[in-house]
Amino acid sequence: MPHQPNPVFASLPTTIFTHMSALAVVHGAINLGQGFPDEDGPLSIREVAARALENGPNQYPPLRGLPQLRKAICAHASRFYDLDFDPDRNVVVTSGGTEALTASIMALAAPSGEVVLIEPAYDSYGPIAEAVGARVRTVKLSPPDWRLNAEALAAAITPDTRVLMLNSPLNPIGRAFTREELEGVARVLGRSNAVAVCDEVYEHLIFDGREHIPLITLHGMAERVVRVGSAGKMFSLTGWKIGWVTGPPALIDVVAKAHQFMTFTSSPALQLGIAHALEHEMDFTLNLTSRLQANRDLLAERLPKIGFEVLPCEGSYFLTAGIRGLTNENDCAFCERLVREAGVALIPLSVFFSRGTPDHLVRFAFCKKRELLETALQRLEAYFAQRNRT
Repeated sequence: MPHQPNPVFASLPTTIFTHMSALAVVHGAINLGQGFPDEDGPLSIREVAARALENGPNQYPPLRGLPQLRKAICAHASRFYDLDFDPDRNVVVTSGGTEALTASIMALAAPSGEVVLIEPAYDSYGPIAEAVGARVRTVKLSPPDWRLNAEALAAAITPDTRVLMLNSPLNPIGRAFTREELEGVARVLGRSNAVAVCDEVYEHLIFDGREHIPLITLHGMAERVVRVGSAGKMFSLTGWKIGWVTGPPALIDVVAKAHQFMTFTSSPALQLGIAHALEHEMDFTLNLTSRLQANRDLLAERLPKIGFEVLPCEGSYFLTAGIRGLTNENDCAFCERLVREAGVALIPLSVFFSRGTPDHLVRFAFCKKRELLETALQRLEAYFAQRNRT
């Protein structure tokens, strides 16, 4: 009998981010699809890491991360959310946010149990859950306000549910859930057998004076939640792949056991760089929020004049827009045509839904230099003006 690979991964296509980025290269397009900044973070962070790379240590750091970084992560949680974490008991450092998510799902989702996703959902959640033998259930948010309804969430959670995945601010739509919505989540979770894995990698990229509210800070949630953070998103160093998971020891202990058989640890030099960043470069992160909000506002002002229907964006790197005023195509066909003909790469939103609908929305990444966004807008304006004349 021929070898049969894991069907979860064997059936997956290349990610939409890889596909659209490759098309952007082929067609010389501006890439507003994949969410990575086009400028590196502060030089001081890189200098600390470079010195550590030269001077050492360069051997395996501890499984849970260097003590300096774990202490800095706990100090950050205390400063911003008044969370009292112990560096030795409440933290695991991981090789990026995706590994943090994977280790958390592997640790906390039981085979034949259920994992509940809120859609649109980041594309790694479902395959990871299925690969460990869990069944995926979904709660679907609806445009344009994308409100999270506690009753709908309660209907999706059963006695077999082990994990709820909660992403706020939410990639791809930029929703930042309100205290009222999160209190509804806490009530539902408190009546269940489940814990929450909270993907909070965009925790500081939240706009218009809104407050980021970690679910773990709400009543009854301290023992039911793990939080995933990302240095790459905070300090515009996405290639460093330094993330972390924080939460109660009973959950973190199991996450650490999953982590040890994945990457075991991450570069000590990069960990020391991020420890420095959390202690000395948070102003960069807070100022980045203001700059990205201005980029969002630029898109929100000019895209409607082209014919896009801009939806609210409360945080993250991403703005969502409807395309019904521009085409009868679905979002995938529209994005493929746009990258070829207009020289701008976007992401179709339908890939973030298990059933592929709605299929009339696209995602713009605005974590780019303002002049690049200006050029992309000019290309779109010229392209659709020409189409309107013909």
